[in-house]
Amino acid sequence: MLERVSDPPCAVAPVEDALIVAGGLGTRMFPASAMLAKEALPLVDVPVLTHLMHEAVEAGVHRIHLITRPGKDLTAWVEGRGEHATLRPEVAVRHLDPGQNVEVFVHHQVEQRGLGDAIGCALHAVNGPFLVLLGDNLLMDEHVGSDHVRPSTASRRLVDAYERTGRPVAALMQVAEADTASFGIVELDGELIVGVVEKPAPGTAPSTLALCGRYLWTEDARDLLNRYDVDTHGELQSIAVQQHWMNGDGLVGVDLEGMQWYDAGRPLAWLQAQVDHALRRDDMRADLEAWLRARLG
Repeated sequence: MLERVSDPPCAVAPVEDALIVAGGLGTRMFPASAMLAKEALPLVDVPVLTHLMHEAVEAGVHRIHLITRPGKDLTAWVEGRGEHATLRPEVAVRHLDPGQNVEVFVHHQVEQRGLGDAIGCALHAVNGPFLVLLGDNLLMDEHVGSDHVRPSTASRRLVDAYERTGRPVAALMQVAEADTASFGIVELDGELIVGVVEKPAPGTAPSTLALCGRYLWTEDARDLLNRYDVDTHGELQSIAVQQHWMNGDGLVGVDLEGMQWYDAGRPLAWLQAQVDHALRRDDMRADLEAWLRARLG
């Protein structure tokens, strides 16, 4: 069990904003992503972005910020343009509880300059600490049909850790030792992340715990992104910010053990996600399993 950091000395600011980063080109999913944004791809019958919005609302936020690139079509979810965009009424009724009073804003990252730069595109409209969800990563602990979408608790668990410690948080998932070269792998001291190694070769990684596309950044992020600017650090800007926290009061790691991690950014991984998710759903499991046994037999 990870050693827990001490509780914060006083109450922390509430987490009311979530940033969904959906500005990537989706080159590994071409030609499908040339016609449909990868964040709009369905996991069987529910789009990725729908799952992400559910997860953010489950975590308690009241404002969702979609960070995309100019020309990327997200009109299935929002109407209007720029920061005056709102969630389409039929989406609010179909997928989110309108009684939760969730606002949706759209921000554009004009150039692809990494995660830190993408986050900075929305911070002028954000107050206090905020969640960051990568738009092509799903972290799921409930597997049901489209009529009863249940939100992932991944972001809620990050908020819980922040409320307990007052520190920024990153979500972690175990990966196979043979796969460490595909991820940012962390080194832990108790529950604090004390190092991140980008894509270490198998056998050289400090652990098999990988950063998995969920973060909770504290309100000093705006100043830190200016200090560790993208011109100097490039796509590693976000790692430089997190290193600052590691060298200071600490960056908390939350192991999302027991969840399934689905990647909508790679064809084989996404095909595997479809099969795995369907096999976990009560409404599809029996028929799909029977077909697979017959097909493979």
